[in-house]
Amino acid sequence: MLKWRLIIEAENDAYYNMAVDEAIMKIHSQGDTPPTLRFYGWQPAALSLGYFQQAKKEVDFEKCQQEGIDLVRRLTGGRAILHDRELTYSIIIREDYNLLADSIEKSYQQISSGLVAGLNQLGIAAELKAVERGKKAPRGHSAACFDAPSWYEVILNKKKLIGSAQRRKENTILQHGSLPLDDSSEKIFELLNYNSAEMRKKSRCIFKAKSTNLKRSGSKVDKEELIKALSSGLAEKFNINLEKASLTESEIELARELAKNKYQNQNWNFKR
Repeated sequence: MLKWRLIIEAENDAYYNMAVDEAIMKIHSQGDTPPTLRFYGWQPAALSLGYFQQAKKEVDFEKCQQEGIDLVRRLTGGRAILHDRELTYSIIIREDYNLLADSIEKSYQQISSGLVAGLNQLGIAAELKAVERGKKAPRGHSAACFDAPSWYEVILNKKKLIGSAQRRKENTILQHGSLPLDDSSEKIFELLNYNSAEMRKKSRCIFKAKSTNLKRSGSKVDKEELIKALSSGLAEKFNINLEKASLTESEIELARELAKNKYQNQNWNFKR
């Protein structure tokens, strides 16, 4: 049975969170650490942009500053997410382990199946919903992630519950995703640019109709329970043994360097 690390961290700022995911990815790609499942939170709240998003066009940076919300660009694609009261997961594994499919679509399905299994253990009736084969994933109506369907969504009560994004680099896969605990993520529409108040209102309504969170669904579980269940579901799905561990000194050193010189740098965050 393959051994993975399970890393559970407290809340960190956006720059360090994104730097840690990249640091783990880089060092794991060199063969110095095992595959890793990581859980973490965000403090203060932060708006993360997908790698290809146009920050100046899509984000009201002054509003973010007024609200005390950090802005960071992710290494992964996808759309904007407001990270506040949520549980975030990341999975990092080299492609030569041959555990995840070569197809991004199929690997989304594999990971989402494990997440669904974990939620089901808690009595949360989450399901896996696939975009119809042969068709492109439908376009969303705004810059917000939870308005944009991915290939295989984790849904609850027919609404999107977990938003995920993936990047493959140096023969290594990084996938991370956001599980909102309450309605705080809906504040994102105050932070994005729109051509009119009507478009902002429309996007907010679509978002609310198509997405959900644990509080709205009536699920009362804390983060510790969630982490335990999601870890169990993924371990069962991939037939792996999760061993609780901490970041290595090399990972911490690299993460601090990346946080300072990359993720806090406006040249990175406003590169598009």
